[in-house]
Parts: sequence; structure tokens; C-alpha cells
Amino acid sequence: MEDLLKKHSPYLLVDTTRLRDDSATDLKVSIVIPVRNEQEVMVELIAALQAQTFRVAEIVIVDGGSTDQTVSISRNLTRGDDRFRVIEAGDATPGRGRNVGIEAARNDWIALTDAGNRPEAQWLEELVKVVRRDPSVEIVYGNFEPITDSFFTRCAALAYVVAKQERDGHRIRAPSIVSALMRREVWRRAGGFPDLRAAEDLMFIESVERQGSKVAWCPSATVWWHLQPTLASTYRKFAVYSRHNVWAGRQRFWHYGIARMYLLALPFVVLAIAHRAWWLAILIAGFAVRIASSIWQRREQRGLLWALNPIQFLGVALIVLTIDLATFVGWIQALGQRPADRPAPESVT
Repeated sequence: MEDLLKKHSPYLLVDTTRLRDDSATDLKVSIVIPVRNEQEVMVELIAALQAQTFRVAEIVIVDGGSTDQTVSISRNLTRGDDRFRVIEAGDATPGRGRNVGIEAARNDWIALTDAGNRPEAQWLEELVKVVRRDPSVEIVYGNFEPITDSFFTRCAALAYVVAKQERDGHRIRAPSIVSALMRREVWRRAGGFPDLRAAEDLMFIESVERQGSKVAWCPSATVWWHLQPTLASTYRKFAVYSRHNVWAGRQRFWHYGIARMYLLALPFVVLAIAHRAWWLAILIAGFAVRIASSIWQRREQRGLLWALNPIQFLGVALIVLTIDLATFVGWIQALGQRPADRPAPESVT
């Protein structure tokens, strides 16, 4: 544990003079975060929570059965800060972990993010400002940004991080549970989060929309997302997500679209084998258009020359092919495993 603390020690330097005492107001917020085997990121995450410029009333960390030092690191780093509570929920999916944390929270306003994300210091303050401007708002969605500190993560962001959309005149990556503030009643009306490893956040958001809760957007409330750093870890992550999406019955939102693309490619492969290899040029051109479209949608105001970088293009293509492979492998694994045989929640870090 000491090695981990030394490794991340720069994140422990918190400027407490920046904290604003909002405890006297009538808006008290509990932050709820599900974790599992997150020892590498807990120092950074806890420091970011302690550095919030809006003074948090309570921070509930719900451990879903970690086998590493996540729990002990969390307890050691928050000793003496009575705002923190660490709940050990046994083998718990992120969905059930959030439910446990929200049920145990002492306040009616709940902020949500995940381990593996680093909230900016003004994150919660910005979310709260929206509610103070319009007290009828029931849920506020903030923004998230990928951390692109290497060539691989830059390509990964272009391959699969959702592009920003226009929301009330602002561009924002939302809705997302990794950056959100809501009344506890919203959670109750939505029936809580599904007890799932993946897609539980999307299903919850869909339920919130059906309930007609008043939604607001806050692009200035940003959390930074650590992407998987290697091709192997990216493959493992998406294979896990693929399995759990199939078990959740959501193949039509992901798997079927990928399968259709490859089924459409099959006749051209047959023609290439039976007639001439140049039929494969059509497949290559179609795949190139797919990659170019992914890069262009996520270019973030960058120009054509930047988008045409051939090395970047190949990097994105390799990651997309890896995710496609993980999708099919996870799909097959899920179909070959009865629901009763599903394993305990998996970590993808």
C-alpha cells in the first residue's frame, strides 16, 4: 500500500483554502461512487473529491467485492474526514453498488461519478449552480472528457468515446451517469439501477426519461475519464461489456449493428474467393469510410489535415477491429452461459 501512496503522492496536495463552506445552505449533497479493484486510482479520486470547491456533505464509496487494496486505501486516505463512508457490499455490480450507496445516503441530493474518473475541482459546484438557478430541476447531467495522454489513448478516444452533442446551445457529452446530480426521488421513480455490470447506466437514464423528470445540462461540470491504456486491456473491457449487454438483452443497441456490417461484407469475401481479389477493395473502402467517419465526428474543431493523419488512422482502425472482435467473443461467451451460471461482477481495470 505504501508504494501505491508514494506513486500517487502528488494528488494528495489539496489546497483547502479554495473550499467554500456551503454547509449552511439548504442544499446538501451526497456523492455516491461504486468501486471494485480500483487501488490504482483511489488516491487520485479521493484527492479530487476532497478538493471540490463546493463543500460536500457526504461521500459514500461502495465496494463491490474488491480483492486488492481498494478498501484499505480508501479507509486510510479518508481517516479523519467524517464526510467519507466506505460500505462493503460483497459481490456487487456497479448497478447494485449505486443502489446500496443511494439508499444509505443521508441527503436527498445525490451526485454520481465512477472510479476511473477525476472530477474537476468545480465539478460539483457547477452542477449545484444549475439547481440553484432553477429549483424545479430534478436531474443535472454534466460533461466528461477522455484523458488522452498517449498516442494510444488519443486513438482510443477517436475510436469509441461518444462524440459531443448539442444540448441547449452547448456541446456536451451527456447524458451520462459519470457526471450527474439528481434528487433521490428521481432514483426511486426510475426503480433504481438494474443489477448489471454494463448498460445499467443507460437503462437507468432511459427510465428517467420515461418518468418525465425535469432535466438540465451543465457542460462546465466536467470529469476526466481514464481510458484503457493498451490494446489488450481494451479488448478485455469490451468483452466484459459485451457479455453483460447480452445478458441485459440489449443486443439491438450494439451487437446487431456490428453483425449487420460483417454480414454485408460476407458476399464480397465470397466474390473475392470465387472470382477476383479486387472485390476486397470494396470492403477496404467501406471500412476506411467507417474509420474516417469516426475520426471526423470526434475531431473537436480540428481541421482536415489533422483528420487525414495516416498513422492516427491506422491506430483508430486497429482499436475498432479489436473492439469488434471483443464484441463477438463476448456475445458468444454470453450465449454459452446460462443466467444462473453468470460469474461474480468483473473488474475491467
